[in-house]
Amino acid sequence: MGDSIKLECLYDMEGEALYSVKWYKDGSEFYRYVPRDDPPQQTFPLVGITVNVHNSTNSHVTLESINLFSSGKYRCEASAEAPSFQTVADNSEMMVVVLPDSDPAITGANPRYQIGDHVRVNCTSGRSKPAVHLAWYINSELADPAFVRQYPTIVSFAPDHLETSVLGLEFRLKPKHFRRGDLKLKCLGTISNVYWKSNEESMEADKPLKSHILESRKTELSATTRADRVHVLTVMASTLRSRESVSRLVKYWTLEV
Repeated sequence: MGDSIKLECLYDMEGEALYSVKWYKDGSEFYRYVPRDDPPQQTFPLVGITVNVHNSTNSHVTLESINLFSSGKYRCEASAEAPSFQTVADNSEMMVVVLPDSDPAITGANPRYQIGDHVRVNCTSGRSKPAVHLAWYINSELADPAFVRQYPTIVSFAPDHLETSVLGLEFRLKPKHFRRGDLKLKCLGTISNVYWKSNEESMEADKPLKSHILESRKTELSATTRADRVHVLTVMASTLRSRESVSRLVKYWTLEV
């Protein structure tokens, strides 16, 4: 929006004289070029159309300060002089875009997550026209549609009625979501082929402290060693026959326990 643009109409008269070139938007004529007229150029008022006559010819028309009403279907017609008056024409669509006033923003993400946690985040675009198309990616892969939450487009007040897109993402974390201990969420915003912006956030896996792991292993090892001792002493007692030996063994076993 606000740019100037030159629309070209290329044709081959194949030796015949040009009678006229006419331009239309959505079926309404806004510019005409007739070589035998004086002046050869003529414009017609139309909402969203401001013709720069000095920079327009029989082969192109220049539009200034285009706005949202400039979007539509454009048609060019070239006609030959009498007696054939043969006419050729072609159409093309033009879309005028109001680019977003800010890049997509991710909200609701925590810096650290654990396996089993529930991720709930939103991506919000800047105001634009038309609305930005948003898409979620998890570790560079397009998110499962079942994880995506669609929200209504937010439309601002007049005069521009700019639009804001919001797209949610909800899923429960599994080990596969962490790659080398990191989870990456990316939101991509696009408008046709004129706008392409993304925002990415990286979260870490929340791991237990190493000291807790070592303490747990030490406790488990101590309990196992004590049970093994009791088992060995019991087997030794069953194999001894003399009362004196048994008495000494029981005394030793009691001290150990």
